[in-house]
This record gives sequence, C-alpha cells and structure tokens, in this order.
Amino acid sequence: MNRRQALKKTALATGTLALIPSLNAMKQFLPMTNTSINFGIQLFTIPAMVEKDLRGTLKLLSEIGYKEIEFFGPYPFSADSAKKGFEQMKSMLGLEQHAFYGHDTKAVKSMLDEFTLTTPSVHVNIDSLRSNMNELLDGLAPLETKYVVLPILMEGRSSLDDYKKRVEEFNAFGDQMKPYGIQFVYHNHGYEHTLMDDKIPLEYLIENTNEDTVKFELDIFWMAAAGADPIAYLKKYPGRFKMLHIKDAASTYRFSGDGGTQDQWMAGFPKMADPGDGIFDIKSIIKQAIKSGVDHFYLERDLTPTPTETLQNSFKNLKEMI
Repeated sequence: MNRRQALKKTALATGTLALIPSLNAMKQFLPMTNTSINFGIQLFTIPAMVEKDLRGTLKLLSEIGYKEIEFFGPYPFSADSAKKGFEQMKSMLGLEQHAFYGHDTKAVKSMLDEFTLTTPSVHVNIDSLRSNMNELLDGLAPLETKYVVLPILMEGRSSLDDYKKRVEEFNAFGDQMKPYGIQFVYHNHGYEHTLMDDKIPLEYLIENTNEDTVKFELDIFWMAAAGADPIAYLKKYPGRFKMLHIKDAASTYRFSGDGGTQDQWMAGFPKMADPGDGIFDIKSIIKQAIKSGVDHFYLERDLTPTPTETLQNSFKNLKEMI
C-alpha cells in the first residue's frame, strides 16, 4: 500500500467515526426494529360504542389491528357495592349496563375468540377484591385473564400509614390470586406522587410489595400530570410494570392540587390526544417499556370524543413507531 492509499483509508475511517454520534442521534427518529407488539385497548376509551354493539366493536377493533382487550367493571360477579357505586357513574359514561353489556362471560369469550382477541387484564373495583375475591376469580376464569388490575384508590391514601396498609392488602390480594395463575396489579392515577413523610407513595408501594405477585400498570398521562417522568420510573423499576396505558397530551397538563379528586381527573380529559399527536415522546416511552419488561400496551384515551377516529389514528401512529 502506497502513502496515498494509506492516507485515503485513514480519511475514510476518520469520516466514518465522525458520523457515529450523528447516526446515534438519528436512532430516536427511526422505527424500532425486530419488535413485536400486540397493541390493545382499554375499553374506557370507547364505553358508549361498546355498549351499543359489543360484538360489532370487537370486530372493528380486530379489523383495525388491535389484539388485546382490557375491560373495566363492574361485572356480573362483582361485589354488590361495586355495582351500586357504578350507578352513580352511568350518566357520565352514557351507559346502562355492566362491563359485559348484557352478555355472560362465556358469550364474551366466544366473541373474543371469533375475532382473535385476548383479555390479558381487567380492571376491578376494590370492593370486589376485598369481599368477593373467589367469585370474581371464578367468574373471570373463562377469559384466561393473567392480571387483575385495581385502577384507582378512592380512599385509604391520605397518609403514609394508609399506604403501609395498602402494601399489606396488595400482597394479600396477590397471594389469593396466585393459585389461579393471576397476578394483582395496581394502576397509578397521579395522587401517589404527593410526598408523605419524605416518601413518594408510588415508590413505597413498588418497593414494599411482593415483586412475584404484585405488578403495576403505568398510565403515562396521569404520571405526567403529577409532574413525574414515565421513562425514569420504567428505568428505576424494571420488571415491575407489566402494562402501559398509552395516551398523549395536546398540551402540558398538571393537576391543580394533589391529583386525588375527580374534578382534577375530569379536567385532564379534554387535554388528552391520540398517541403520536401530542407532546409526549411516545416512541421513547415504548422503547424503554420494552427494555423494562412491559408486556402489554393499551391505548386508553379516556372517553374519547371521536371514537372511530381515535381507534384508527392511534393504531396507525403506534404501528409507525415500531
């Protein structure tokens, strides 16, 4: 090799090395590869549509490309107190019936099978977990559900002592579900980030519950509304979050208080946007979620005002990210 050829090779090598930082920076804009995600939906996104025509809605979801369905209660086998409490929400949701909309569990499973849909998780009221556990788990058995999720705490969260009791209770729920091959899951709602005795309640729950029987579902909108970073939590607690609720924000939204009252949640609904149409870095959140062991990715734009459009647009945006 003569001197001219050697210099040419050195220049090429130097140029290639110089490009590496730029290429790394560009990765955030490129689709994720070798990644298989079966996107699902939490039906609280489209409650009125589902009640009007459950089978037709499941068919539409399957045709769009969704693979997983997460129901919200109450169910025929929920505690009576859960059913009575739901009566107060019906007018807000525009609903008349329970979560299976007049169908029994076997009929619902048949519809899911018809459209190649699964139900990895369901949302359940805490009263049913406390007083109706065996009937609840037996009732869910035909759906082959893997996770039972508590979506919110309406009481028992005003002090760190309360959260210590919730740790004991959550661990007990997990132990009761274990023989059924089901894990208990808690879904964050924002109020868990209010500092109590120098501790953040959500972190206290994660760090003190049994990691084998208690998992978490991360709702990125409510976490951001509390001023917390979903990616930071996914990094800090790998393996603990098994599900993601994906929605975007049209603009920055922060709770006016501690995030613990219904008016603060309702104020957030108009700020929500389809994933990919807002200000969140959804792609980076999903990428970290995969690294941190999240298995299920649900669209949940609470009570979307544009049901069909949200279903189609969200799926398109999400698929373009992976």
